[in-house]
Amino acid sequence: MATKDYYSILGVSKNASEADIKKAFRKLARKYHPDVNPGDKTAEAKFKEMNEAYEVLSDNEKRAKYDRFGEHWQQADQFSQAGARQGGYRAYDFGGFGGEGVRVEGGDIGSIFDEILRGGGMGGFGRQPQRRRGQDLETPVEVSLEEAYHGAKRTISLQAQKPCPTCQGTGQVEKGVCPTCGGSGAVLGTERIEVSVPPGAKTGSRVRISGKGGQGFGGGPRGDLYLLVTVLPHKNFERNGNDLHYTAPLPLTVAMLGGELQIPTIKGKKLALKIPPETQNEKTFRLSGQGMPQLGRPSSFGDLIVRVRAMLPSRLSDEEKKLFEKLKDIRGEQG
Repeated sequence: MATKDYYSILGVSKNASEADIKKAFRKLARKYHPDVNPGDKTAEAKFKEMNEAYEVLSDNEKRAKYDRFGEHWQQADQFSQAGARQGGYRAYDFGGFGGEGVRVEGGDIGSIFDEILRGGGMGGFGRQPQRRRGQDLETPVEVSLEEAYHGAKRTISLQAQKPCPTCQGTGQVEKGVCPTCGGSGAVLGTERIEVSVPPGAKTGSRVRISGKGGQGFGGGPRGDLYLLVTVLPHKNFERNGNDLHYTAPLPLTVAMLGGELQIPTIKGKKLALKIPPETQNEKTFRLSGQGMPQLGRPSSFGDLIVRVRAMLPSRLSDEEKKLFEKLKDIRGEQG
């Protein structure tokens, strides 16, 4: 039977750092997330598989067990019953589980796995499920700039481990190892929840939603959910921190004589910007408080920076040409 290679699933090497593993997972999550691929069973299966791989490789303890025992790292308690005595000591060979074989000699292997059983959340024979907190989860969320200004809601699908309904998280049934979870005490489940992206979120924001992560085991609390926010580009505004930047076309006559420009804002309204006479090209104006709200402080706002760009007239009429010729003569300009 083919074994799962969690490193290959995430596309990283066996000596990949925690940062490399997280980066690879986020990239794949954006590609295969069920919200991005509605109804795509292949993408759903891929997303489930990469979640399983990340859940193991992002945890140092689980990763160490996986590196030692392969995809059957959760069934270590079963290995303690295997092996054969050889000349007064026990020899156990764990080859064929997706990695190099591990041979343990001497002593009682049951004691070797006892720590694994205590720390891995697996139910031993006759044990009650260990009380532990659910896993923290991450999911990517994309919002428009307007949604980042006002705040937004999203309904997302989460896939995470939850207590096995057959064995209630113990990993064991009356006849031995639970056939549903294979002794791990956990199964992968899907849940749809509504989340809120707060005002002021920006690309790279990691928004924590308490108690919306994976379900706890043995009465333990749920983990937390983290939203990895990406704010989509806007056709009019560029964002720099909490400030917004806008380039306004400036008619030549307004630049020379002065006047007003109607400036759009992220709130959907327009403001009148007074332009003084003889305004130079690329001059900037600051509209205080018309930028983005500060994350965590929605009453504090950045500014809107307006850069004016003079528009040279085209398709001049004969009369307009005469006026420009007259202006040239008055100013004594050559050309």
